[in-house]
Amino acid sequence: MWVKIKKYQVQVIGMAVIVILMMITISFSERNLDNHICQDIVIRVDNQHGNFFIDEQDVMDLITASGEYVIKGTHYEDLNLKEIEGRIKTERFIKEAEIYKDLKGNLLVNTKLRRPFARVVREDAPNAFIAEDGAVLPYSAKFATRTVLLSGDYMDELVKTDLTETEEGQKIYDLLKYIQRDRFWKAQVAQLDIAEDGEIIIYPQVTKQLVEFGQAENIDSKFERLKIFYKQILPRKGWNLYKRVNLKYKDQIIAE
Repeated sequence: MWVKIKKYQVQVIGMAVIVILMMITISFSERNLDNHICQDIVIRVDNQHGNFFIDEQDVMDLITASGEYVIKGTHYEDLNLKEIEGRIKTERFIKEAEIYKDLKGNLLVNTKLRRPFARVVREDAPNAFIAEDGAVLPYSAKFATRTVLLSGDYMDELVKTDLTETEEGQKIYDLLKYIQRDRFWKAQVAQLDIAEDGEIIIYPQVTKQLVEFGQAENIDSKFERLKIFYKQILPRKGWNLYKRVNLKYKDQIIAE
């Protein structure tokens, strides 16, 4: 009798173990199935606090093509992640985009934004921005941070391609990067007016003298001479004596 009871208990325990294993298997299968469905879209926008022209909702609109495509709840086998990434990269303010799925079935979208450091001003055409990597960006009223202004007859040619793609554009890009890297010049240079032949006039932020910079070349030498003019000549001669300073000629400072 005792043997029969014991055998019965073993059978019950065995059945219980089988049931538990089946439940674990079913649960794992359901969880694995869930991972093949887009559970949620998690968007991360790098530099968002310094760039107000793109936010998470803007990226979501790019992902879904403004609601044309349903992403959340769709099987991943029906989603083309490369195509979605391509839609995101059509936005010029987005420099980099990375899309991948996590273990929970969420679609993770990481974006890095371009940051403007110069603004192109044109009289008869839309304004534009120049990004820190030389890319030409469309104008956005959302971006309000002070940047160097670019004006003049050369602007129509300048915005045709990214600055790093042409020789003349690269020279202007190098000049802008030089100004940005130097705390003094970043605060002092308000505007660059660039003529059709590439001749540049600098409008300072504080002093009244227009600076005839010439072509965007020998940049370091010209700014060294301009610093001498500001720190040695103006304090002795008077801040309002001169209206123009010419740096175009090698090793010379011509003030008028």
